[in-house]
Amino acid sequence: MNVKNQAITLLKPDQFRTRVLDWYHLHGRKQLPWQNPITPYGVWVSEIMLQQTQVATVIPYYQRFMERFPTVQKLASVQQDEILGLWSGLGYYARARNLHKAAVDVCSRFGGQFPHDLEKLQQLPGIGRSTAGAIASISMGIAAPILDGNVKRVLARVHAIEGWPGKKSVADQMWAIAEHYTQDDHTQEYTQAMMDLGATLCTRSKPECGRCPLNDLCLAAQQGNPTDYPHKKPKKDKPERATWMLMLRYENELLLYRRPDTGIWGGLWSFPEYSSYEQALEQLALWNCSEQAPQQTLPGFRHTFSHYHLDIHPILVDLATKPGQIMEANQAIWYNRQQIGELGLAAPIKKLINQLPNEHKA
Repeated sequence: MNVKNQAITLLKPDQFRTRVLDWYHLHGRKQLPWQNPITPYGVWVSEIMLQQTQVATVIPYYQRFMERFPTVQKLASVQQDEILGLWSGLGYYARARNLHKAAVDVCSRFGGQFPHDLEKLQQLPGIGRSTAGAIASISMGIAAPILDGNVKRVLARVHAIEGWPGKKSVADQMWAIAEHYTQDDHTQEYTQAMMDLGATLCTRSKPECGRCPLNDLCLAAQQGNPTDYPHKKPKKDKPERATWMLMLRYENELLLYRRPDTGIWGGLWSFPEYSSYEQALEQLALWNCSEQAPQQTLPGFRHTFSHYHLDIHPILVDLATKPGQIMEANQAIWYNRQQIGELGLAAPIKKLINQLPNEHKA
């Protein structure tokens, strides 16, 4: 069915909202860390962390983050490395870099106060329309629609929306539906209620339709196929790539280099990477490490990103003496393995370090 021509019968906003709010007052989540107290800063940090990440995973990260950076001013004042270190393991690291940039913007452009304006909120790095709507509605009482993954799922099922929500025509239609049900009253509770409904009942794989306050109004439930909505992105085979990582170790220190700010693991610390085993050995020769350095090819593994598979082949090189200049000073460091947790490291790099043999063979 052509989405543009799909006829959607919208429910009366009061009918829809009353059911959702009544359910929320009885069953909604009201003790999440970012709800006590509710502040623009706390809502913003939580919303960024919750992108592509489950609540249970986010909670300990959020608590550590807020303990270290209790205010937007504190967040703006630290170096990016400190933020990435605390973010390690949460993934999608551009979120952390944008948090820092946005904190600096809030302090420099808005005097340390989040603007009570949707357009200005969306001008901050990493804040899109839905995140701006969440900040505005939950912490400021502004009537603003949101369309995160949970809300998309609820609306797509209630109205049996055809098509993948990542397609612009489908997204535009869903934003129009979200706006229809967004009213000036109870904005904070309604926004939280819609997110909770999607997260706790209208779940991706096992929706509890019998407990849902919208069950008798939901077209997908009436059709008996709620998990068909929202429609999935058309599948494409993910390409496969490979990398060889040189793990240079001198005594208890490892050579790490900072990745560029753009691309995968942007701004994080990693091992030097090469496109082939032979290229890695050539680099060792250029650093005058070949003769003195026994090499072990460690077990490889696959790390899957959203858009491709990466096969990682680690090569451990134990050095008898520390080489002189290897890489530019601001791009590389020798780091003590016992202190490695203080750096921003991608999950596969942490995995490699944790599995590293303890015996030094140089």
